[in-house]
Amino acid sequence: MELYGELLEIGGGKERMTKYFNDHLDKEPFKSTKDAAARKALVAELHLLKTDLFMELVDSGAMPLRPGVARLIGEAMAAGVPVAVCSTSNERAVSNIVRVMLGPEVARVMRVFAGDVVPKKKPAPDIYLLAARELRVDPARCVVIEDSGIGLRAAKAAGMTCVVTKSSYTQDEDFSGADAVFPSLGGDSDAGQVTLNRLCNIMSAASANVRA
Repeated sequence: MELYGELLEIGGGKERMTKYFNDHLDKEPFKSTKDAAARKALVAELHLLKTDLFMELVDSGAMPLRPGVARLIGEAMAAGVPVAVCSTSNERAVSNIVRVMLGPEVARVMRVFAGDVVPKKKPAPDIYLLAARELRVDPARCVVIEDSGIGLRAAKAAGMTCVVTKSSYTQDEDFSGADAVFPSLGGDSDAGQVTLNRLCNIMSAASANVRA
């Protein structure tokens, strides 16, 4: 778990695998895979397998959404606020999560920007800037909800407000650059929920700090 937490500092599943294998060239399966092209093909094959296994877990219901995610998305959509998912993960896997966990109606209208849709992955701001461009929204009027340091850096580099909810993998990371940090978005009946109105207030405060 500690190793995977370290690898999460690298954006993209294939990129994480490549980093791990490059650091362990004395171990299989890379030990017997000398050619760079063959190694790249191996990573692609393993990543496809990982994606398939992950999708099976999602389809089985073994990986529920974090508290408050569905509630907040529903609140934003009901208010006419554009919502998108921006991820370094495989697009097929991310779209499957949206469909299975949020339902087909949400999946039909929610934009997904994922995988290799941009040449530079997080912590580069490219995927967030692409989403803002496609949704025709000023980056300064965007609020990003992240759970990792590289995601936070990507959001801030894009000029966006960033709220962090830590995960079990990133709870020890430094999120001092975030505009707000919460343990979670809060369940449907939890006090202190992160609501759409609360996010708007955080964005307004962040904008005021930029102008000051």
